[in-house]
Order: sequence, then structure tokens, then C-alpha cells
Amino acid sequence: MAVKIRMTRMGRRHRPYFRINAIESRAPRDGRILEKLGHYDPLEKDTAKQIVLERERIEFWLGKGAVPSDTVAQILQRHGIKTKYAEEKAARRAKAKAIARSKGKLFDSTERIVAEKKIKAEAEAKEAEEKAKAEAAKAAEEKAKAEAEAKAKAEEAKAAEAEATAEEAAPAEDGAKE
Repeated sequence: MAVKIRMTRMGRRHRPYFRINAIESRAPRDGRILEKLGHYDPLEKDTAKQIVLERERIEFWLGKGAVPSDTVAQILQRHGIKTKYAEEKAARRAKAKAIARSKGKLFDSTERIVAEKKIKAEAEAKEAEEKAKAEAAKAAEEKAKAEAEAKAKAEEAKAAEAEATAEEAAPAEDGAKE
């Protein structure tokens, strides 16, 4: 008989409470149990009361060959109970991660999220740089336009001044001829 150590959901709707049980592997999640080994209340504020385990009985079942579920293995590991299945899984995961990295692929969702954020940040930086260049070009264009307008006004004023001096000189010449 293959025995698993897994959780059975108890409690009401939106208020989960889990029992950690030794169950025959073919039984359904909330089916017949062999032995209650503890409980886990995820909503409990006090961490000491959140997880209660019967350490001796868990070690007994692990010694008999019971396989903990992934979640139960994590809980047991947090409480200092090591299982060979959790260690094997961690070794397999590390090996798969190394293979993925050697191929240049992303291994899990956190790496994908980090990569997406990095790409997005680079795109935003590039976009900001292009925007700054466009603004600088526009400012330079406006400055050149303003300088051209000032130069044109100066030339216009100079031409008007020259014309005014020419008109002043012309009546003086007319008065001298008479």
C-alpha cells in the first residue's frame, strides 16, 4: 500500500483549514485517512498556532516510505523535518535550471517577469532618450528660427535706418541745390 502525507481541506467557504494526514495514495483528497498527523491554519495570525505537527508520527510514516506532497514537504522542511523526496526534487529542479540557463532560456515565471521588466525598462529608457533628442532638436530649431527672425529684424531696422538717413540727406541736398 502506497502512503502519502497530504492535506485535507476543512473549514467553511473563504475560511480554509487543512489537516495533515497519512492517506493511501489512491484515496481522494478528502477521503478516508489512515492517521491525522497535524493541522495547518493559513489564516491564523500566531505563527506558533498556525502549524501543529505530530513530529514523531510524521517521522514514523516517512520511515515507512510515505511520500509527502509538495506543499507538505515545504511545511515539513520549514519545521526541520527533511525528506529525501524534497531533496531529490530540489536537486532535479537545480539541474533543470542549470540546463535551461546553459541554453539561454528562462526557467520559471519569476525569471520571465524579471526579463520582461528589464526589456520594458530598456524600451522606456530608449523612448525617453528619443524624446529628449526630439525635444533638443526642436529647441535648437526654435533657437535658430528666433536668431533668424532677430537677424531679419536687425537687417530690417538697419535698412530702415539707412533709408531714413538717405531721406534726411536727400532734402538737405534739395535745399543746397536751391
